Amino acid sequence: MREFNLSGWALSQRSLVVYLMIIAVAAGVLSYFRLGRGEDPSFIIKTMVVQAAWPGATVEDTLKQVTERLERTLQETPHLDFLRSYTTAGLTTIFVNLQGKTTAKQVTDTWYHVRKSIDDMRHTLPAGIVGPGFNDEFGDTFGIIYGFTADGFTHRELRDYVEDARSKLLNLPDVSKIEILGAQDERIFVEFSIKELATLGIDRSALIAALQAQNVVRPAGTIETGNETLSLRVSGAFRSEQDILDVNFSVGGRMLRLSDIAQVRRSFADPPQPLFRVNGEPGIGLAIAMRDGGDILALGKNIKQAMARITASLPIGIQPTLVADQAVTVERAISEFMTSLLQAVAIILAVSFVSLGVRPGLVIATSIPLTLAIVFAIMGLTGIDMQRISLGALIIALALLVDDAMTTTDATLTRLAEGDDKVQAATFAFRAYAFAMLAGTLVTIAGFVPVGFAASSAGEYTFSLFAVVAMALIVSWFVAVVFAPLLGVYILSTPRTTQGSDRGLVFRSFRSFLTLAVRVKWLTIAITLALFIASIFAIPLIPNQFFPASDRPELLVDLRLPQNASIFASESVVHRFDAVLAGDPDIARWSTYVGRGAIRFYLPLDVQLPNDFFSQAVIVAKDVKARERLRLKLEKVLADDFPGLIARIYPLELGPPVGWPVQYRVSGPDLAQVRDIAFRLAQVVATDAKAEKVNFDWIEPAREIRIRIDQNEARLLGLSSQAIASVLNTVISGAAISQVRDDIYLIDVVVRATDEQRVSLATLRSLQLPLPNGRTVPLSQFATFEYAQDYPVVWRRDRVPTLTVQADVVPGALPETIVNSLAPAVEALSKSLPAPYSITVGGTVEESKKSQASVIAVVPLMLLIMITVLMVQLKSFQRLFIVLSVAPLGLIGVVAALLVSGRPLGFVAILGILALLGMITKNAVILIGQIEAERAQGKEVWDAAIDASSARFRPIMLTAVSTVLGMIPIAPTVFWGPMAFAIMGGLLVATVLTLVFLPTLYVTWFRARAPAAAR
Repeated sequence: MREFNLSGWALSQRSLVVYLMIIAVAAGVLSYFRLGRGEDPSFIIKTMVVQAAWPGATVEDTLKQVTERLERTLQETPHLDFLRSYTTAGLTTIFVNLQGKTTAKQVTDTWYHVRKSIDDMRHTLPAGIVGPGFNDEFGDTFGIIYGFTADGFTHRELRDYVEDARSKLLNLPDVSKIEILGAQDERIFVEFSIKELATLGIDRSALIAALQAQNVVRPAGTIETGNETLSLRVSGAFRSEQDILDVNFSVGGRMLRLSDIAQVRRSFADPPQPLFRVNGEPGIGLAIAMRDGGDILALGKNIKQAMARITASLPIGIQPTLVADQAVTVERAISEFMTSLLQAVAIILAVSFVSLGVRPGLVIATSIPLTLAIVFAIMGLTGIDMQRISLGALIIALALLVDDAMTTTDATLTRLAEGDDKVQAATFAFRAYAFAMLAGTLVTIAGFVPVGFAASSAGEYTFSLFAVVAMALIVSWFVAVVFAPLLGVYILSTPRTTQGSDRGLVFRSFRSFLTLAVRVKWLTIAITLALFIASIFAIPLIPNQFFPASDRPELLVDLRLPQNASIFASESVVHRFDAVLAGDPDIARWSTYVGRGAIRFYLPLDVQLPNDFFSQAVIVAKDVKARERLRLKLEKVLADDFPGLIARIYPLELGPPVGWPVQYRVSGPDLAQVRDIAFRLAQVVATDAKAEKVNFDWIEPAREIRIRIDQNEARLLGLSSQAIASVLNTVISGAAISQVRDDIYLIDVVVRATDEQRVSLATLRSLQLPLPNGRTVPLSQFATFEYAQDYPVVWRRDRVPTLTVQADVVPGALPETIVNSLAPAVEALSKSLPAPYSITVGGTVEESKKSQASVIAVVPLMLLIMITVLMVQLKSFQRLFIVLSVAPLGLIGVVAALLVSGRPLGFVAILGILALLGMITKNAVILIGQIEAERAQGKEVWDAAIDASSARFRPIMLTAVSTVLGMIPIAPTVFWGPMAFAIMGGLLVATVLTLVFLPTLYVTWFRARAPAAAR
């Protein structure tokens, strides 16, 4: 039976194959323009936020009665990694974090399980609980943000215009959600004097009930006639402040108007809700999120056009400012990557033309766009967008996919030089190398398996690297055996001389060196092993890193006050900080979030939830150099002028969000003991000169006033603790008793005391409380006052109080280096702790270990696939051992390249090293196949090994050089640089070792002796 030859079939069906090439190019071009554009690959933030409020409860009561009950139920959540919660007086916030290996479908099912479980146990929570509420859209990214400021308009008028803009933008395609930032809800305050109410004999609760009864919405019935239905409407609903002022009360047989006994005014929430500022001015933000799979460039263009129309309709004085524009960032990033891609194509083509000649170079030049076109089409079908990871994968794949085309072209030229006709020469490569190339391709893909199947957030983030490389390599094999032979028949011609390069100086030098290396085989093997062992010992000299900082121009500034600080204090700090930023020549624009962290405008952002004591500025510098200059200036200003702040200045992160780079968690049952251990640990961390700004996520106690009621005296007066607390809440904070319906807004009507009775601690003792008999009595008559301290917030992890000691790193230092240097001291402290107290490393180091562990967990699968493919191809344990012995030798070049370049060994670099194993193994498989082919022709082992390595010298070296040079465009980049240097150094060294060490090992293994002439 005649052996099937795919290249022969392609040559016999030329019209069909040409048609398929045309279709492939057309589909690729169409897909390229239709592919979604994004900055980062989408990955699920596997975190849900569960919140519950218990107004009036202490921290301790909230912790034990609400947080503890909820966490016990949430610990039963499937796929749970850990729970993290913080508890303040009357409020519980719990972060439910799932394991990194949880799939998208499992995440959705798990959030349903969480809701159902909490609903089932809701009845066990204390009376008066508000919630629990759930937020499982924690990962929504709002890539485009506009800030609106107003000059000469009220905040309410500005909000009306912003709401109108939001309604119009929601109609645009690809817009999934729009949130309003910094808008202050209106309130109508009814302020009265407690003493005056008591003097007039007015019962406060009766006054409140009257206001509520008049403004209630209730059906008044309908009248059915023979022709129509008439609805009855009862008047009395509040429409404005005047309606409330006009309310009458019957007191002692006479009518009093509310305006006679209270002040009614419209204002905004007091204390304010989280605020938003644009370039130092108060404003309202409009944050726009894109639907999954959308094109951010198209969305940005549509929004820009819509905002131009909206701006034209706004009155003079209201000014929208573009605060964050992911579309511009993505457009710039894609433009830079496409430039890098074109540079890589140009480099590879130049290598091909120079080394092989014009006609062979033209075959490869045609194969590359064919392969890329098919890859673009497959990316469109599989839903992979053009983003940071997939574009980098294309460049890496580009350097690999020329291998098969070069092998096919080189084999065709060799056969043409030996006298074959074009058809025979074009089909020879399939017979001789097709399955070895396929095995090598599968082995190379297997090297990327840990990237694609690492069960972690980092693995999910980099999944498209595996997917795109796998697509490109499989497609390149088909292009090499189907399209390249047809192109070769049309383009290639018979060389005038036989392989001129074989007689060249480079080839002769290599063959002489190879013969010498094989002759002194034991020395060759010893030197190689010595270099390999030295590279292993040199690995600790390479700095470790999880993910590098982004090269975007944004700079984030966290401003954290003591945790009992009010939002007014935070606002005051932000005013002063805005004044520092104003007029700085390195700043393009900035926005500030007061009382909360920035909304997720960038997927890997470490989002901070609303807290009065926290503010965050997002500064967009004019470029990266300006960002670094600005960082140095702000570090000094914050240290000198804002000593009471815990401030952190840092660029955007790449990869999964981490927060403070150096973190240690102290856990244990007793808060005081945990606090004491944390102080001791902080002293240890501060001893490292590379760690700075050592701080705690919570530690400082806050003052509070405790009012101790003499219950006997209170009962004699006809008062209870409930009545007293209710009066105090109404007087001091105010109570919402009704709502005014104003256009699309609901405005709370808040009853509270006048300012002089409400805001002064001094007047609290003399505060007059009404008695049932109409008289009043000062609070001090039956209550005593004392100052005390309590924790304003308590963090827990898996139901155990946990205090995190955190620190930043000095510029140029890496968290892993600091943690490694502190390890002995921290371990000594940890051993001195009583059970069950513990210290755990967190932050960047923990996330890096988890991500690396997820990769390493898949390495056995990678090795199984590699060995299986190799065994099918080689069918010999001896040859399998020889091939596998060459694969790790790339580490020599990897270590050397990273040490010389100063690049860290991070998560992406480790992925590159694993992928390098596949590339090296592919060359080894093809070389072993060539040796076996030479032996099949009757040559001795010695001659077969040297002749095979000499025959494969040109295509293997050309492929290696093309790959190394093709990596140059991405080598300077922050994200891909470490991987590029690892692959460049590793592949270059491993290629030389493959061509020299493998034949030497082969000759040694089979105990071959040199021919007499050679001896």
